[in-house]
Amino acid sequence: MVLERYISDLLYRYNCVVVPGFGGFLSQYKSSVHNIQSHSFSPPSKSLSFNKQLSSNDGLLVSYMAEVEKCTYEEMLEKVTTVVDTWKHTLNQGNRLTLENLGDLKSNKDGRILFQPSYQLNHLTSSFGLSSFVSTPIAREVLKKEVLAMEEKVPFIITPERRKENSLRPYLKYAAIFLLALSTGLTGYRLYNEGLNQRQLVVEKAQEKVAKSIQEATFFDTAPLELPTLTLKVVSEKPQLGIHHIVAGAFRYKANADKKIRLLKRRGFDARYLGTNNHGLHMVTYSSHSDVDEALQNLRSIKNTQSQDAWLLSIR
Repeated sequence: MVLERYISDLLYRYNCVVVPGFGGFLSQYKSSVHNIQSHSFSPPSKSLSFNKQLSSNDGLLVSYMAEVEKCTYEEMLEKVTTVVDTWKHTLNQGNRLTLENLGDLKSNKDGRILFQPSYQLNHLTSSFGLSSFVSTPIAREVLKKEVLAMEEKVPFIITPERRKENSLRPYLKYAAIFLLALSTGLTGYRLYNEGLNQRQLVVEKAQEKVAKSIQEATFFDTAPLELPTLTLKVVSEKPQLGIHHIVAGAFRYKANADKKIRLLKRRGFDARYLGTNNHGLHMVTYSSHSDVDEALQNLRSIKNTQSQDAWLLSIR
């Protein structure tokens, strides 16, 4: 099982892929680049970065790998944990960790992880098939310098040819101006008459409509009608949840929260969508209780059998 290949596959569709217990790989859009010195052009791409703080399991990577490998979520989580332990051991020994299509990771003296991204693979789907290329420089300036050098060595003067004046040309110019003015005046007069006719038609139609409205108004009684009073009873269909919720996780995307709910329901939990917290993350619960003692008892059971990351949220 090559974990970095699954991470690379998910980076085509998502901007953040979290490896549980290790860190998150982030991608950001990068526009095309033109290198003036080398005359090279690079297509738009995704620049990769690594954040060690994003180590909480959001279920995206493990669920995707479990679906591809045809195994359960718990089995795949154990395999990922084993690979992560190997990665951490390599970094703690001071060795460089190379991940295919992602980049190189190395731990410094302060315990921080340095990440050098790989530029061999472009994770931007809109740039699929595009590659960098080098353009041949234009020799326009070189040719200009050669012409200037030639002019300095062999000077020459261009004498414009004098055209013969035609005695009828000034009269033809004035005749053309007169015909243009005459045609412009006739066109303007015709458009003015058409505008007056259209305006008269609009006024006549408006007067007819007003007269018809007055005639129709005389046939109706202006007394107000008494309408019956209707009473509507609104029934809320929102389920009443308990005030103590066992939280299974908080997700950046609503789709990941829905996947978590379906997974927990298959395991027999009464999982629900709780809404978003102050950070805009979508929260999912294992179950909700009105009795705090019952909620704490179920929380201890979930921590022992399901996940140590579960916690209790009480709303008052």
